Order: sequence, then structure tokens, then C-alpha cells
Amino acid sequence: MTDTDDSNYDTKRPMELALYGGSFNPPHLGHCSAVETVLQELHPDRLLIMPDSEPPHKVMEDGSPSPEERLELCRLAFTEGGSVEISDLEILRNGKSYTYDTVCELQEMYPGVRLTLVVGTDMFLSFEEWYHFEYLLEHCRIAVLARELDDDEQLHETAERFRRDYAADAVVLTHTPFPMSSTEIRSLLRRRTGRDCLPEAVYARIIRKRLYDAQPELAWLREQAYTMLNERRIAHVAGCESEAIELARRWGEDPELAAEAGILHDITKRLSYEEQLNLCAKYGIICDHAELAAPKLLHAKTGAAVAGDLFGAGEAVTEAIRWHTTGKPDMTLLEKIIYLADYIEPTRDFPGVEDLRTLAYEDIDRAMLLGLQMSVNEIRRDGREPYHDTLDACAWYQERAEEQK
Repeated sequence: MTDTDDSNYDTKRPMELALYGGSFNPPHLGHCSAVETVLQELHPDRLLIMPDSEPPHKVMEDGSPSPEERLELCRLAFTEGGSVEISDLEILRNGKSYTYDTVCELQEMYPGVRLTLVVGTDMFLSFEEWYHFEYLLEHCRIAVLARELDDDEQLHETAERFRRDYAADAVVLTHTPFPMSSTEIRSLLRRRTGRDCLPEAVYARIIRKRLYDAQPELAWLREQAYTMLNERRIAHVAGCESEAIELARRWGEDPELAAEAGILHDITKRLSYEEQLNLCAKYGIICDHAELAAPKLLHAKTGAAVAGDLFGAGEAVTEAIRWHTTGKPDMTLLEKIIYLADYIEPTRDFPGVEDLRTLAYEDIDRAMLLGLQMSVNEIRRDGREPYHDTLDACAWYQERAEEQK
């Protein structure tokens, strides 16, 4: 548990400690709003936000992050300091997270403490099913936050019954419910939405780790990627994305994966040679002499690594980024799409580009051959030797074209 400075507490009165627990799977803006309500209405000396290890009242959805990961998400979601503290008490205990055990442990840690349990509608209405609930009602105040706008009447009736039947201290906080549950948000994340329900840092980590099988909102991905580009390159990257989407639709690839790869394909292009080498060292990228002699080649490898690390891009996307400059034999459909989209996007203007654009929508393998041949010829005109992967790719697509005659 995080240490907190207790010097501002009045030692002549009991510490007012509020406990806000849950699975926080993930922590969202509704949880943040709940914390603000607790602070404003209860003014606790300390508010513990405590993700559980294994909730006893429900089965965690398959694929949910580990307790340690949910703890990290909570640290990103809630601003610690003052009276707010993120606690790992239940996670360190392991096993089912019974509130009774937590309360007993807190009572030992803070003798004489006055505890308030902060719960939502569902937990409050099922409170009598909790482990040792009578002990909790006797030793804790229960503060409930409505989950729906029409919950208040039922909550007040239940609070009155608890006061009457158990002499409990139960209060209903004045709170505007958040319109989304964690379950709904997890579903949204899989459909490239839900960002507006989460703190920015939480969303960024979910995408980076691809928690909940989350897929990034493309608008957010553009925002992140464009900050990594030279301003003059943004138009090219936007054009590559749009061209990749159209090619994907034409040839039956996932347009959203094509968009991801198009957005991210040049994210390390602006970096200096030294910065490229530093990334190679960081990600264990092995470079041959030809790549070290031609810094332009490095950005495809480093870009693929950064796309996977910072944005959780999967193998299909990272490999498309990896090969978008040189090409290679027997490329996947997405790899071919990104190679060609980078070559023919609308801002490109060079002799032969219109023929290549037309061919890309008629025969993608023949377009690959033409694009590779054009690249080889341009490199040789500049007095340089083409990279071996490009030559190998050119030979592979040439052989394929001859087989199809």
C-alpha cells in the first residue's frame, strides 16, 4: 500500500477512511466521477481505491487483464495525492477479495478508524449476500452511488430498511450516473470505439497492450502518429492511408488493418541516422551492411518495431510496415497493399505513376512487378545498387508473371 503523509490528520478524532473497491475492468470516467463525488460529499481523510484480485460476486470475463495490470490502469486513471491513494492490499493477498477480510485488515492497520464502504447500486441491493455482511453493517458506513438515473427511490428505500433492521449507517450520495458500464466499454473497445469513456492514459495503455482485444480508434491513431512526423510528410501518410483502404476494399483485405498500417508506416521516418541505430539497438534489430549504408532502409524496420511497441500493432500490420520500402518475395496481401499505397498515393507525381495506379486495381501482382521494376531502375539511375530484398522480390514476381502467361 502506498505510504501517505498523515501529518495533517487530527489525532484527537478517528481517521475517516473511505474504501472504493471493485474490479476496475477497466477503470473508466464513471469511476473517476464517483471518486469526485466521494471526495466532495464525504470529505474523507483518505480515500483508498482498491482493485480486487478475484471478485467473489462474479466471474471475470475471459481475456481480462491480470490483477497487476488492472492495478496499473488504476494508477493511470486516478490522480494520487492529497487524500487519494491506490491500494494493492487485495491484490497482494491473492484469492477471492472478500471485503470483510479487507475491513479487518484495515482496522488492524488504523486502530479506531471510521470506515466508509463506497458501493454501486448492484452491490448495495445485494449487500445481504456479502460474506459477513452484518459485521460490515455494524462497523462501516455504507455510501452508495446510483448506476442508473431511476435508481434513487429503490436505493433510499433499501438504505432506510438497513437503518431500521440493522441499525446501519447507510447513505445515498448525490451523484450523476455514468451512462456506460465496464462491460459495455469492453465491447466498444473491440469495435474501435470507447475512447471517450476512458481517461486518456488508460486508453493509450489498453491500445498499447491490446487489452480486451481492443482496436485503436483510427482518429486517435492519426493524432498519435502525426505528432511523430515532419509536417510535410503528413499529407503523404494521409494519402497512403486512403489509398490502402481503397486497395483493401478492391482486393478483399480488412480496410481497417490497411488503415492502421498506412497511418503507422512512416512513424520513424523523421529520425536521424543515430536515432535509427538507437532504436535498432533497443529492439534487437539486426541490420546488414547495405542497410547501414542506406539509412532510408532502416525506418521500415524501426517503424514496425515502434508500431508494435507503442500501439500494439499485430504481426500483419507490423510486417506490412517492415516491407513497405524494399518489398520481398511472396508478400501477403496486406504487405502488397501497403507497398503499392505508399508508391501511388494521391500526392505522388512521377512518370509512370498513372499506369501503376491503374494496374494496382486490375492485377495486384503485376502492379507489384511494375512497381519493383520502377524502383530498381530509379535506384540504378542514381548510381546505387538496389537492395537484395528488392531484387529478389522483382525476380519472384517476374517468375510468377511468366507462369501465368
